[in-house]
Formats: sequence, C-alpha cells, structure tokens
Amino acid sequence: MIEILTSDELARARDAGALVGSILQSLKERTRVGVNLLDLDRWTKQMIEDAGAESCYVDYAPSFGRGPFGHYVCTAVNDAVLHGMPHDYALADGDLLTLDLAVTLRGIAADAAISFVVGTTRTPEDLAMIDTTERALAAAIAVARPGARIGDLSHAIGTVLSNAGYPINLEFGGHGIGSTMHQDPHVANDGRPGRGYKLRPRLLLALEPWVMADTDELITDDDGWTLRSATGCRTAHTEHTIAITEEGAEILTLPR
Repeated sequence: MIEILTSDELARARDAGALVGSILQSLKERTRVGVNLLDLDRWTKQMIEDAGAESCYVDYAPSFGRGPFGHYVCTAVNDAVLHGMPHDYALADGDLLTLDLAVTLRGIAADAAISFVVGTTRTPEDLAMIDTTERALAAAIAVARPGARIGDLSHAIGTVLSNAGYPINLEFGGHGIGSTMHQDPHVANDGRPGRGYKLRPRLLLALEPWVMADTDELITDDDGWTLRSATGCRTAHTEHTIAITEEGAEILTLPR
C-alpha cells in the first residue's frame, strides 16, 4: 500500500516526527559510558507514554524477525546495524551505538535513526562512516520532490556510499510510512535514476542509509532480531522521515 496523507494527517505526522526526533536527542544526551541498553529502552518507554504515543516496535512481529520485538527502541552496538534488541549490556568508551525509533502519535507513524560514538574514544574510521550515512541521507533528501522517482533517491544514496568505498546491502532500506510504520514503496540504498514510483505531495518516506565497513553480508543473532556484519566490522545507520511537499522535501524527525 502506498498512502498519500491528507492535510490533517500531515499535520499529525509533523507532531509524530518531532516527538521521535526529541526522544532520540534526549537519549543521545543521556547516553554515557556505563549506561545499560535496558536503561535506554526503559527511558524510551517512559517518554513515549508521557507523550500519549504508542511504540511501533513493542508488538512488531514481521516475517523476518522472531517476534514480537518486545522493546521500545532498537539499540545496535558496534558490529550490529539493524533491529538491535536491547539487552543487559553496559556501554563502553568507544562503542558505536545506533538508536532507531518509530512511534505512532494520533494515528500517524514516524521513524528515525542516529549513530554516534559513546564516550571520548573516537576513531577517524567511525566518524567517517557515520558522516557518510548522513551525507547519503542529505543527498536523497535534496532530490526528493514531486515528479522525482524512487530510483533518483536510491541513486543519490548509493552514489555517496559507493564513492566513500562502502559495500551496499540491498536487503533492507527505506520505506513508505503513514498510518503504519512500513509501507510501500521500498527505497533501496542504491538504484537507477528515473525508475520506480513517482513522488507525490503528502507522501511520507523513511529514508535510511546504512553501511558496514567492509562487507555487505548480514548475520542474525540468536535473539532472532539483531542484524550484524558478517565480518564483525563496525557499522552506521542514519534515518529521517520526510514529507514530499510542493516545494521539495520536509524533514519531519528533527527535534523541536
């Protein structure tokens, strides 16, 4: 299903997006060496409930996971990149952490992810990888406008990732979003320009460039959810929900 929002739904999407962005910002500010991933999950649950919103993850049970997920935020550390299930782990100095969050507020969902290094030990390689995903996301947003094709966005992402030397996995990517978290169209992290669905005003897309330092192969943890690099290399993941407007693209998941 590809959903085009009404003007009222778009206003609600802005509120949902701002909530996601604000929660992620709060979590990043509270993340210190020694913080447990289960603390991050507990804090997320409280902030979602305080806002009168609902988690998109806690009851999430797609075919590719061993569901339901049972937690409120995805916490991927170091070689984990997607669907990181919170568990009893205290973050160490230099850990590369990705937080991925989706909530529904007043019937509309928003989804975003950030990657950052915990503590003070930051390698140039980690910072470059995070920066590359952020630049890839910005490149896709820059070409997102009415009349553009999904392939234009995929090509913009893939060009940045490949020019930086990262292998690209096409199993998981961006997606449509609206009254539910995952909808069509799929937005691969590489593709051919001029192909695919033509963008329309009030379409919502969650765009999410992610990379692994030296492989495009994923493996799944015993928890049935957490996806890691097959080689044990570090990873990074950046995501925003955007709305297609008459003028271009509006980023919804920035904190207010």
